[in-house]
Amino acid sequence: MSYTIEGSTGPWEVVIGLEVHAQVTSEAKLFSGAATAFGAEPNSQVSFIDAGFPGMLPVINRECVAQAVRTGLGLNAQVNLWSRFDRKNYFYADLPQGYQISQYQYPVIGTGQIEIDLADGSTKQIGITRLHLEQDAGKSLHDQHPSKSYIDLNRSGVALMEIVSEPDMRSPEEAGAYLTKLRQILRYLGTCDGNMEQGSLRADVNVSVRKPGEGFRTRCEVKNVNSIRFVMQAVEAEARRQVELWEAGEEVVQETRLFDTTRGVTRSMRSKEDAHDYRYFPDPDLPPLVLDAAWVEALKAALPELPDARRARYVGDFGLTPYDAHVLTLEKETAAFYEAVAKGRDPKMAANWITGDFFAGLNRTGASIGSSPVSAGDLGALLDLISDSTLSGKLAKEVLEAMFETGKPPAAIVEERGLKQVTDTGAIEAVIDQVMAANAGKVEEYRSGKDKLFGFFVGQTMKAMQGKGNPALVNELLKKKLG
Repeated sequence: MSYTIEGSTGPWEVVIGLEVHAQVTSEAKLFSGAATAFGAEPNSQVSFIDAGFPGMLPVINRECVAQAVRTGLGLNAQVNLWSRFDRKNYFYADLPQGYQISQYQYPVIGTGQIEIDLADGSTKQIGITRLHLEQDAGKSLHDQHPSKSYIDLNRSGVALMEIVSEPDMRSPEEAGAYLTKLRQILRYLGTCDGNMEQGSLRADVNVSVRKPGEGFRTRCEVKNVNSIRFVMQAVEAEARRQVELWEAGEEVVQETRLFDTTRGVTRSMRSKEDAHDYRYFPDPDLPPLVLDAAWVEALKAALPELPDARRARYVGDFGLTPYDAHVLTLEKETAAFYEAVAKGRDPKMAANWITGDFFAGLNRTGASIGSSPVSAGDLGALLDLISDSTLSGKLAKEVLEAMFETGKPPAAIVEERGLKQVTDTGAIEAVIDQVMAANAGKVEEYRSGKDKLFGFFVGQTMKAMQGKGNPALVNELLKKKLG
């Protein structure tokens, strides 16, 4: 069922397009050799170019271009072998040059598409209009002094990819799914770390509403939204505001707005500029960007396996359910961990343990895959102990808990705690004899046709053996003894 907002005049459809600013993963800025590390002392990573000193000439960073091309290839998009940098002129305190070097008419990447996955199991294609390279502005800090604003130029000149979607999304869920998938692809490619809380991925959300079957109405842009959840909330809040305006007989004005996360509303920031307001013209200091087709092909050949392909492989080759394959491929690190555990072992068993008890352990200890006290090698070794009947599934769960607490390998914990599963038939038979002797009445009942009591005897035997009896052997020997 499609998403609509019910107004007093009937249903309204929501139209959404996203402009995502992704900070390029590179050691240096787009046009200077200054460093890009997050969290450095203010104004400690600034070259003369970034500070807007007169006469300083920008030099394009080859790796930033390569990262943009890799991203374009990962988005099934057209790579333009000829593109151009323009100056976008506007004044802002943290933009010392008085213009931003960006790509306007001729971007490095053209049209592409992303397939998004929705909660009901369906998929949808979202068009990509373009991806262009541009430099970031600095940062104004208004909370450091009672009457002055401070400027930090560390971010000035950092390479950004602006990835513009078509207005193909029709609900907050679709907007959230698009941003989730885009972030996932960028992280798999290694072209942007996707850390929204650090500002290296942020979204401008374009929202308009219309009656079903109508053409597009006026849109508003909600700027710099820095989490997927907030993007979804901003869509909902802005769409409802616009519905109320249209239904009251008022006009929606094209403008730039901010999302107030505490109150859950959008508020006006400034009227929306048009392209001519920025007086774009080709940057006279930079020649056009001309790419070699063979270089692009080499980048394409070296691309890593992307999430959709990996997910299909897990279902096709490993026999995983689509859900498990989806969960295991959400993050590149999780997929790498899973493959290390599954190598040479039962892939379904590895998936069950990772998505079940291992993830539960991470949640309990507040660890991530990267900081997990249980390595892929140790989890694999634990699965081997189940496969060779050293441990039952129940004992293995205990051992995994201890591995999270101590960081020790499974064999050491089994040895220390004497948790080895008993596979000695003589020892199991002796315990069964004791259980049967202590429950002679129940043995009679079982033999007179009360088959349901079998579970009782299994439970009693396992209890007497402190869970260390091999379950298959316990079942087999009990059947024999009870007759």
